[in-house]
Amino acid sequence: MHEWTHVLVVAAHPDDEALGCAGTMARLASEGAEVHTLFLSDGVNARGEVADTALAERRAMGDRAAAVLGTALPAYLSFPDNRMDSVDLLDVVAAIENHASAIQPQAVFTHFAGDLNIDHRLCAQAVLTAFRPMPGQSIRSIYGFEVASSTEWAFGAAGINFAPDSFFDISEHLPQKIEALRAYAEEMREFPHARSIEAIEALARWRGASVGVEAAEAFCLMRALI
Repeated sequence: MHEWTHVLVVAAHPDDEALGCAGTMARLASEGAEVHTLFLSDGVNARGEVADTALAERRAMGDRAAAVLGTALPAYLSFPDNRMDSVDLLDVVAAIENHASAIQPQAVFTHFAGDLNIDHRLCAQAVLTAFRPMPGQSIRSIYGFEVASSTEWAFGAAGINFAPDSFFDISEHLPQKIEALRAYAEEMREFPHARSIEAIEALARWRGASVGVEAAEAFCLMRALI
């Protein structure tokens, strides 16, 4: 059990958290941590004109996933989906800082900085900037998670490859991760797509087998203060 009492997940879009670290979120929540989620974009407005009902439904998916995982209801920002490179990074950083100020998390989980998706990459950069190691900073650990159908599709295009060095045992919480993914049923695909229930479960089993447990989620440790 970690000594973290407050944990923050910063994800570009609703469903990224379920793909990347839902099992870890469920585990930390079960161990007594307050787990908060901040979404930077709605994940749908890049698809053309989107009705308010579609936006509301995407947020409802995020709320349902949080209920499954036992975490706090997410907070939703409205940066442009798949166009976060069109806004000033400082604006994104300020929004993250503002949200985190009331939480004072000790650990943050966010995207791997080398993902194919531009929003994922900028999210990681904004998190590292928002939580730069200034005196008095509450953050002790920052982890980058993998998102199937983005991380592995980058093929090192950003100059780095996902080489995990931290693994969280989610053997007891894999069913919650799968159920959280089902909350985003419209975003999931049929196997053998990388973003299918079968593929995500296989990845969790493989990450677990890599470290001798039944299921795990893998991360790149960005920073840790011991």
